Formats: sequence, C-alpha cells, structure tokens
Amino acid sequence: MISVCYSGNKRVFPGLLLSVLSLTKYTERPLHIFVLTMDLHEMHPNYLPFSENQLSILNEVLQKKNPESRAELVDMTEIFKQSLADGKNRKNHYTPYAQLRLYLNELDCIPDKIIYLDIDTMCTDDIGKLYDIDISSYEYAAALDYMGKFWIDPHYCNSGVLLLNMQEIRKTGLFRLIREFVHKRRMLMPDQSALHRLGKRRMYLPRRFNEQRGIRSDTVIKHFCRGIRWFPFFHLYDIKQWERDAVHKKLKIFFFDDLYEEYDRIAATHDLQI
Repeated sequence: MISVCYSGNKRVFPGLLLSVLSLTKYTERPLHIFVLTMDLHEMHPNYLPFSENQLSILNEVLQKKNPESRAELVDMTEIFKQSLADGKNRKNHYTPYAQLRLYLNELDCIPDKIIYLDIDTMCTDDIGKLYDIDISSYEYAAALDYMGKFWIDPHYCNSGVLLLNMQEIRKTGLFRLIREFVHKRRMLMPDQSALHRLGKRRMYLPRRFNEQRGIRSDTVIKHFCRGIRWFPFFHLYDIKQWERDAVHKKLKIFFFDDLYEEYDRIAATHDLQI
C-alpha cells in the first residue's frame, strides 16, 4: 500500500481529481489517499471542506483501478483553529490549507511513511519510484526549488512533493517546531521556508520527482507551480493543470490529454461541485 496525502478545499477538487487520475494511471499497487481539509468559511467564503460526494468520486476512480485502494477525508478544522489560525501567517499568498501538512505528526491514522503532494502535481510515471526510496536515516526527502536555489539558498527545497519519514518526525518533533515558527514569524512562503530552516536531516531528491518546468523523459511528477518566463519579456506565471487551455496554449503541454478526457467522462455523470 502506497500512502499519499493532499490538503485543500472544495474549490480545488478539479485539481485533486486530475492528480489522483494521474496516480492511478501509472501505479498498479493499492493507494491510500489521505485528504486533509477544513471549514474556514468565516475567514473566506471559498474556504469550504471537500464533501463526501467528492470523496466518493475519488474512491470510485481509485477502486476502478485497484479494489484495495481507498481515499479518506480528515477534518482538520478544530486542530488548525487551536494554533495556526491566529498566527502571523493567517493571511498569506498561500491558503491556510498548505499548512495542514504540518499536523501529520498529530494524526494517529497517518502511517510511518507517506508522500505529501500539492494538489497542483501530476504523475507522469509510477509514484512507487518515489515511495520506495529508503529514507530511514532522514526525516524527509525533497527536491530543490527551481527558483529558490538561485534567489534564496542553493539548498532551498520545494515542499510541494515530500517523502516523509513520520516515525523520525514524531521522534524529533520537527513539525511541532515548524508550527511554532510559522505561528510567530511572518514569511512569504511560511511552511516551506520554516522546513528549510529547521529540517536538518533531509535527503535531496532528483529533479524528476518534482519537475517545476517542462516535462522531461525521466520525469515522475510534474509540478504546476509558479514560474518565470524571460522571453519575450520578463513575467511570472502560475498555471495549474485544471486550466486546460492555458496548459495547452501557454505551457505547450499535451501530455495529460487522455486524463482530461477521462475527467470529462466523470464530470458528465457526476456533479463535481457538491
């Protein structure tokens, strides 16, 4: 069983569904998907949790490929409100849902080894190639951040793809220390920067496990994160996999067209928003 964790809210379900579809396409082994969510509608009207209907769609997709696979929702509303909800990074470019992974050490349901994926990631190969990496001597494994390694620190990692040794993280208290740091100090990229500062026992993953630019022949995970274009003029872009037209026209990526077709078939028979 390969354990994978996502976090987010109801509004980004198209991205979550596409990401899970990519997992099932390339992975034969059973998958256990943990989806961390919470209800913060009083903070923002879009901050609503994933629904049971959306969960059932995920389970249908997973079990069509492997009957042993399953997805489960984990409601993080109360645990978040007890600490980080009133912290320095309460309002940030990134939604509060990005910080939910920092509570994985507090959840009894989380196994000793798990992959964390941002919702804007898509697999292009078997996720088992990442999961099977031995990190028994490390707290976690991550790939370098494409822009951060130039502008912040040569060792600065992107936290959108993490292979986590939860047994060690629970022993060292790493996530507790990061939560305390994020609560007290305002940062542009709070949990990612705190992980870089406080995580000492990290393994550096090859770029193919968190490809933040174009898909290459050895890519396992494509991450649709923010990037920079220098030509014909300097500009930032932030195109997600569910923005299909922009993926085609601006990124020139057609690799996932079969998954878009599968997504359309599911959408034709299910209401994805309820």
